[in-house]
Amino acid sequence: MPAPYLLAIDNGTQSVRALLFDLQGHLVDKSQVAITYQSPEPGWMEADADVFWQALCQACQQLWQTTSIAKSDIAGLVITTQRGTTLALDEHGQPLRPAMIWLDQRRAEHAPRLAWWWEAAFRAIGMRDTVRHFQKEAEANWIAQHQPGLWARTRTYLLLSAYLNYRFTGRFVDSIASQVGYVPFDYKKGHWAPPHDWKWQALPITPDMLPELVAAGTVIGEVSAQAAQDTGIPAGLRVLAGAADKACEVLGAGCLTPEIACLSYGTAATINTTTPRYLEATPFIPPYQAAVPGHYNTEVQITRGFWMVNWFKEQFGLHEQQQAVREGVTPESLFDALVGRVPPGAQGLMLQPFWNPGIKVPGPEAKGAVIGFGDVHTRAHLYRAILEGLAYALREAKERIERRGGAPITLVRVSGGGSQSDAAMQITANIFNLPCERPHLYETSGLGAAMIAAVGLGLHPDYATAVAAMSRMGQRFEPEPQHAATYQQLYRRVYCRMYKRLQPLYKDIRAITGYPSHD
Repeated sequence: MPAPYLLAIDNGTQSVRALLFDLQGHLVDKSQVAITYQSPEPGWMEADADVFWQALCQACQQLWQTTSIAKSDIAGLVITTQRGTTLALDEHGQPLRPAMIWLDQRRAEHAPRLAWWWEAAFRAIGMRDTVRHFQKEAEANWIAQHQPGLWARTRTYLLLSAYLNYRFTGRFVDSIASQVGYVPFDYKKGHWAPPHDWKWQALPITPDMLPELVAAGTVIGEVSAQAAQDTGIPAGLRVLAGAADKACEVLGAGCLTPEIACLSYGTAATINTTTPRYLEATPFIPPYQAAVPGHYNTEVQITRGFWMVNWFKEQFGLHEQQQAVREGVTPESLFDALVGRVPPGAQGLMLQPFWNPGIKVPGPEAKGAVIGFGDVHTRAHLYRAILEGLAYALREAKERIERRGGAPITLVRVSGGGSQSDAAMQITANIFNLPCERPHLYETSGLGAAMIAAVGLGLHPDYATAVAAMSRMGQRFEPEPQHAATYQQLYRRVYCRMYKRLQPLYKDIRAITGYPSHD
């Protein structure tokens, strides 16, 4: 009997990928379809729910045209998706409006008042602003305030992961490890918030609107006849609860223990460790449920992470875009040559990558900054400063995790699109002054999802075995002592002091210009 294969659907921010893995972690076949979003107003970002489903169907149908793997040899299907993208469905399970994407910048104008005891408690512990931020960011509050009639017809409120599970199985069910968003979820206990929790007062959501939650790796149903017709996936194939894409990335990179950090160089840049105990790297900001049940990811996020590379390409990379067309390569692959023209430290150009405001660290007033300009500096220096600034910010987050958790991080693994840049990898190794490893394949989140399916189906007995069998490291980048010493001084003496020095100016900028606004 042939060895079984696993089908992972990875619905990321930029594309949907249909990925076939074997039990040794080899990516056997792959198909990819880009996702197009709409922006009816500046700062809005949304897509019809059917855009995701059609892209998924197209990716699957393309896969069957190219793979030699028999469908009968596929043991199960698992889905991982972008986080924080929400859908409102009517009583028939039909979407009432386009999905609001996690990058959407709409904010609710006012925050529902909480009971006086909650207000007093949050004020006493300095958490009131964090709760207000949660309420204003919550897509459900925006819909309830701006489209009250539509919200009154909403019977089910889902994240994208649950919606795709529903399209495959007909059940409203989702993984505990997919719950990352402005929903009434208890991150510590791993279930919907209890009835007395403040989140039920902060949001217009009621318990009956939410899907059933199960542990990652749970068989949640079978591919329905309609889904089989749409996708070409065999009807009756078992569907398993997956995890959010970042959680799957951490697992796929083999980061199972607290001393190994997983950096994700994607649209958002993140640092994560996996720990069996609940640990808030930033006070009052919860860790997320890990792909491994009973564990947590101590995530710190730089919202505009390797999005900044795309920003640089659009604003300053015309030459590379034209050259890439001539040579048949990607513009990003040519940017490494820019980095090589500039010494470590970018000759004094320092970048703080807070292109988006934060909640606490950085705060809601935060803006990006570039300091140290001189006549020697070119766009090559700016590009290097972007990569260095992101690594500085993630190193600061690493030290925050270490202070709160007590365990030193001794090894870094880097996944996501930015990990394909040798320049970014070497800069990261030097700034962290730690070895940095790149996983053996780029599709790390899909690999993590396949590991979940392998354990859930009993094809590997546990996650340690699955990681040992299915993950391997590719290239390893060692810190270069001379450059690491330069970065150490720049980090301690300049970067670590930038935000505190600039914070009053950011507040004045917001007071004068109204940007960034979170009120």
